[in-house]
Amino acid sequence: MRMRKVIMHAHQPKDKKPFKSGLTIGKFYPPHAGHSYLIDTALRNTEEVTVVVCHRDDQRIPGTLRAQWLREMHPDARVVVVDDIMKDGDSRAWAEHTKEFLGFIPDVVFTSEEYGERYARFLGARHVLVDISRNAVPISATRIRANPLAEWEFLGGGARAYFAKRICVLGAESTGTTTMAQALAEHYNTVWVPEFGRMYAEAKTRARVQPPWRTEDFIYIANEQNRMEDQLARASNKIVIADTDSFATSIWHERCMGFISPEVDSISSGRSYDLYFLTDVDIPFVQDGTRDGESIRAAMHDRFKEELEKRGKPHVLLSGSHEARLRRAVQECDRVLRDVRPL
Repeated sequence: MRMRKVIMHAHQPKDKKPFKSGLTIGKFYPPHAGHSYLIDTALRNTEEVTVVVCHRDDQRIPGTLRAQWLREMHPDARVVVVDDIMKDGDSRAWAEHTKEFLGFIPDVVFTSEEYGERYARFLGARHVLVDISRNAVPISATRIRANPLAEWEFLGGGARAYFAKRICVLGAESTGTTTMAQALAEHYNTVWVPEFGRMYAEAKTRARVQPPWRTEDFIYIANEQNRMEDQLARASNKIVIADTDSFATSIWHERCMGFISPEVDSISSGRSYDLYFLTDVDIPFVQDGTRDGESIRAAMHDRFKEELEKRGKPHVLLSGSHEARLRRAVQECDRVLRDVRPL
């Protein structure tokens, strides 16, 4: 069957779309602005769009995660994940495989690749070629995989949260963690993540809640700290600065309850940071009305240091004046930002 070349007009009537069912297919490894341009073109011209994410086990970003990002970016599209079991370049085999997992033949296939015409022909669908020259969106997944930070402007929120370098500032009370987190965020024009546990503790104090602390409180704090960080990371500028993390929540549970909680401790497992900054106790203690007191500050500092070393977490001690600490922290963060490994 001879396939007719389809030319899409820039402005279609709002109540009329030329196709009922459409398809885009690819690795989306990772999804980027060029993929969004392709999918948006399909959505503008098709009543129902299916986006197929092809997954292989050797890919570092799971297909399910890539699909989740695409659903967030394009909630009007149907996104499915399939195993990438066909040989690359075998358009006929891929077309037959597509018929099997879709259960229907779409009216049209939208691609930005040369294989698109052959694939659509074997599938029995029309084909729309979209920005194959990459003039509208000058990016490719290959370039992003080589250096995600260098192509930051082309990444969406989920991918940004995935690729962003993560820095955690932690320490005992009144050692300048918040001041440092805010200063680093300002320096790198990025987000910083507040200490949720402090806000929670202040609220409990005002409400005079009894008993003052339970393990359930720390479970909630640790989960909320993780959620806040992951959400803010979507708006980051290559680096996320966290004022404490869920690992520190476990240490504070030990301080308040007298023992390490496996439930609280497990919430931080599987989360990794490129670097921790441990703020020293060599600055004056300031009592703000909610802190335990200076008498335990050195012991808490030593406990943080002990656990960081025991768990093999990369960390740097920040000592001296705020200016000296900031200079050292910026040097270390710059080093982390230079250490970009291809995907």
